[in-house]
Amino acid sequence: MKTNPTVAVTGIGCLCAAGLNLKACMDSLFGGGCTPQPPSRFSSDHPTVYPVFEIYKTPSTGGNGPQADIMLTAKFALTAAEEALANAGLNRKILPDKRVGICIGTTVGSAMNNEEFYRDYRSGGRPHMDAITRFLNSNPAKVIAEQYGVAGPCQTIVNACSSGTDAIGLGASWIRSGLCDVVIAGGADELCRVTYNGFISLMITAESPCRPFDVDRKGLNLGEGAAMLVLESEAFCRKRNQVPHAMLLSYGSACDAYHLTAPAPDGRGLKQAIASAMAACQTSVDNIAFINAHGTGTPDNDRVESQVLNELLSGVPFLSTKGYTGHTLGAAGAIEAAFTIACLSAGKIPASAGFETPDPDLLSTPVQQETAVDGTIAISQSLAFGGNNAVVIFGKGEG
Repeated sequence: MKTNPTVAVTGIGCLCAAGLNLKACMDSLFGGGCTPQPPSRFSSDHPTVYPVFEIYKTPSTGGNGPQADIMLTAKFALTAAEEALANAGLNRKILPDKRVGICIGTTVGSAMNNEEFYRDYRSGGRPHMDAITRFLNSNPAKVIAEQYGVAGPCQTIVNACSSGTDAIGLGASWIRSGLCDVVIAGGADELCRVTYNGFISLMITAESPCRPFDVDRKGLNLGEGAAMLVLESEAFCRKRNQVPHAMLLSYGSACDAYHLTAPAPDGRGLKQAIASAMAACQTSVDNIAFINAHGTGTPDNDRVESQVLNELLSGVPFLSTKGYTGHTLGAAGAIEAAFTIACLSAGKIPASAGFETPDPDLLSTPVQQETAVDGTIAISQSLAFGGNNAVVIFGKGEG
């Protein structure tokens, strides 16, 4: 079987509740993390206050024109892209002359944050159109493309909680097909009242810090943030003598087609996504250093994911980083991809935050302490509403 051409990851940018850049995030992960708090930007009539992982400092994007009035999701995306491009050593002046694509995943994407406008409109008022203009100017892929003056393919992926991972996988395919030399790919999402109440109504939100894979897990904590990867063809990377942080070896995607919000009990979609990604880069379990699991802390997700990991990747260390960031929805796969690359480079993974007591019904359990890892390859995986499953596999940069 012919393997996929590898794609270089030359730049990484990330911000979430754990930190406002990748270094701050990694310091937090290996330093004990942070604790979710009640939301500060919105309120709810629900009698229980569910904590969230909120970014309390609004990023300054340096945008101008339409960029000066954009919503938080777009600001998060632009901030992460700025860090990633600087990390890749790419000067904004040369980007318009290159074949550069933008592929960003999101779910909420600011679409539900105009409640005041709709409330005024439904009551017979004549609300000002600034809110709608702001929304139309806030597509995260469009914002990044306009900010850097690039004219390559520009796409926003909305595929529930696998959106960020899917965006990275699709962006890599543009490079492998020869369509682009460089792709900025990742995910971004912000917290809002509608999302907050919506997850409460699904009864999968925890009243305390989430506990992925723990016997006492009660549900997830929502979070927000963004992460971006700069992907390049190997030829373009060599031409500018850039040393990659990692190689994106492969991507796999599959759908359970089982339920709107619950994974298939046998994990068939996740199994297919993992098997597809591993076959594409012709790797085996022995080469895998660790797995960054989706690990939401909900009963169904963790049970199915643990079952699949035990069946396909038994003995490989794994963790969930959602105890450090919350579930950032469309940004989750991208943030976790950034963490996966950083941990692979460091040769260690942090404790799986929130996990203390193994569940006897789960066949595999995450690491409980900072753990050194061997191997040159790591997996990051996402399970999403609608039965969507997405997997990306990274190799060490020197490989």
